[in-house]
Amino acid sequence: MAASSALVLAAHCAVLLMLALAGAAHGHPPSSAAGSALSSAFYDASCPGAHDVVRRVIQDARVSDPRIPASLTRLHFHDCFVNGCDGSLLLDDDLPAIETEKTVPANDNSARGFEVVDDIKSALEEACPGIVSCADILALAAEMSVELAGGPRWRVLLGRRDGTATNIESARNLPNFFDPLDVLQEKFRNVNLDDTDLVALQGAHTFGKVQCQFTTENCTSGQPEGALENLDKATPKVFDNKYYGNILQGRAQLPSDQIMLSDPAAAATTAPIVHRFASNQKDFFRNFAASMIKMGNISPLTGKDGEIRKNCRRINIKGY
Repeated sequence: MAASSALVLAAHCAVLLMLALAGAAHGHPPSSAAGSALSSAFYDASCPGAHDVVRRVIQDARVSDPRIPASLTRLHFHDCFVNGCDGSLLLDDDLPAIETEKTVPANDNSARGFEVVDDIKSALEEACPGIVSCADILALAAEMSVELAGGPRWRVLLGRRDGTATNIESARNLPNFFDPLDVLQEKFRNVNLDDTDLVALQGAHTFGKVQCQFTTENCTSGQPEGALENLDKATPKVFDNKYYGNILQGRAQLPSDQIMLSDPAAAATTAPIVHRFASNQKDFFRNFAASMIKMGNISPLTGKDGEIRKNCRRINIKGY
């Protein structure tokens, strides 16, 4: 028993060191003191099969829906930028107490994959009831989705608890496809993410689809606004660095992607990073993983804060 505890403690310390180094590499410390309480070993004793359950559900889902890895990755991003990584994005309307974030402009008819999150939660509740939070499901699903699409792996820090409220004002201010560069940079700085994080995390647009109404070319003649276009026309289902090559060729699908090279201020900020990642996929993968760890560290609820939801769409009934 003592030897086992020592191994868990050693693993926890190693993860904290990795997180500190990831933050230092970008020039600033981790996002919050609460975030430093997270550990990749958090469920090793209480739900040792959690990773396998999440992976199995995603693998099953992508057979009928090849877009799901990109969609699940985006859910984690849109969750963490609002109220921190607390699963608030997953809550449905339960008025007057809860107004859902799913219908704000950045998410309405766009954010998807909620049914797969439900399936993951159901499977985890069967395996280890009341243990794994919905916020942690999003973090695990994002990493596994990227990995299954050919992207990098990283140790997901776990131990988040679920929020019991939404934040509509903040959700309405999510980064969007038409933000100018300075606005994007400010939104990232507001959650302690820098220009390297911005360029790296935008790289998640290397897979998945987008409605044509949001693209630089808009919809072609006869296309309905909801028609879907591949974000990366070269390798749309693969997580790679082709996205940055598209930017260098002036062929990024989204205005918010192309401005990282074309904006007058980009030459001294984001453009050199775009060039770096376009020429070195390992560099991109390394920084993407570090930035995902940092993003997942935005204001998590830990300890006795929040709750572990039984249903990701609803806060628990008091006393559960």
